[in-house]
Amino acid sequence: MKTSTKLTAVSIEDPSFAAKRPDADPPPAYRWVVLFVTWVAFLLSYVDRVAWSTVAAPVGHSLGLSLSMLGAFITAFYIGYVAANVVAGFLTDTFGGRLTMTFALVPLGIATFCFSYTHSLASGVAIQLAMGMAAGADYSAGVKILTAWFGKEKGRAMGIYTTATSLAVVIANATVPLMSQQYGWETAFRILGGITLGWAVVSFLLLRDSPVREAYIAITRAEIRGLMKNRNLILLAFAGFGGLWGTVGYGAWSNALMTKQYGISPIVAGSIAAWFGVGAVLAKPTLGWISDLNVRLRIPMSVTCLAGFAILLVVFGQCSTTAQFYMIAPILGAFAFGYTPLLMAEITTASGSKSAGAAAGLTNAVWQLGSAISPLMVGLVYGQTKSFSLALATLAAGPIVAAVILLFLRTKGE
Repeated sequence: MKTSTKLTAVSIEDPSFAAKRPDADPPPAYRWVVLFVTWVAFLLSYVDRVAWSTVAAPVGHSLGLSLSMLGAFITAFYIGYVAANVVAGFLTDTFGGRLTMTFALVPLGIATFCFSYTHSLASGVAIQLAMGMAAGADYSAGVKILTAWFGKEKGRAMGIYTTATSLAVVIANATVPLMSQQYGWETAFRILGGITLGWAVVSFLLLRDSPVREAYIAITRAEIRGLMKNRNLILLAFAGFGGLWGTVGYGAWSNALMTKQYGISPIVAGSIAAWFGVGAVLAKPTLGWISDLNVRLRIPMSVTCLAGFAILLVVFGQCSTTAQFYMIAPILGAFAFGYTPLLMAEITTASGSKSAGAAAGLTNAVWQLGSAISPLMVGLVYGQTKSFSLALATLAAGPIVAAVILLFLRTKGE
């Protein structure tokens, strides 16, 4: 009898046995599967988001949109995205990241597919608004899940996770203009919508909220009020606003501005933007990994990235040849996105793991206000002045303000 009990205990602890039990906790190594699934979900969400900016100039003309209105679709997306983030963070902390992410991808895929039938400004704005509302849940859900799975390694995890946005810029610019030229922009959006729907199924089947299966404890009203009063979260929210003012504004307008100002073809402009994304893909996990070695470095590294980003935007605005754009783009991309995993890790530190979803959603809602306003403002500035350098200087104002805000953050080691 004693022998039997001992053998049973050993068998249950054996990882290969546990993996076969339907109610077993997933092994720690499964975190890489979780990271991959959340990363692809974020990647697809961002490709859907930036796809319009890669073809805005030629397609906008065919739809009869004026130059100043090319950013209207992007602004509509981010208005929906901001609104959804406020709600999605609380939903994530109530129902868990797995369900929230899965049911965000389904309407996003449908709306992206439907955007292919856009033939007017009004219908395009309405569908982009719906796309933004659907996509608004994936960010907070991903942050919540990864915080539970990676703990003190979250800087590296967030660094890898946020490469999705940078790689999305590369993929969108490398594929969408080409597909649009060969098969029509409508086909490109239908393909993106179908792939997004397919990954919703994968996410539902493979994601797990945490390494331990336990009853989910929803966030309380007192904890929500605490987040609203958290000084560091407030400062991080406004810093992210300024950072994404520059990052998203550049992503939304760089292709169209190079095409309009210097006659660069959409495919070449997309190639330049792809190199911008390559720089970001390399910078994010590297900076995230360094920040895990010493968490006190996160804010100084963020300030350096944001200040460098602002300077390079001004430099980019002085460029006029394809060779110059190619040379600056990857360096600009590294600074333009490098701060994001650092601020995301700092947000989860300020909020704690239980409230990570709500904190991510609330701060990201403020961040994305910069994303919503910036493309429209740059469009207005360029439409009035026809000045490439002034449009880039408008973008540079955001990260400069963000860098200054971070100097007032109170940091402490974990």
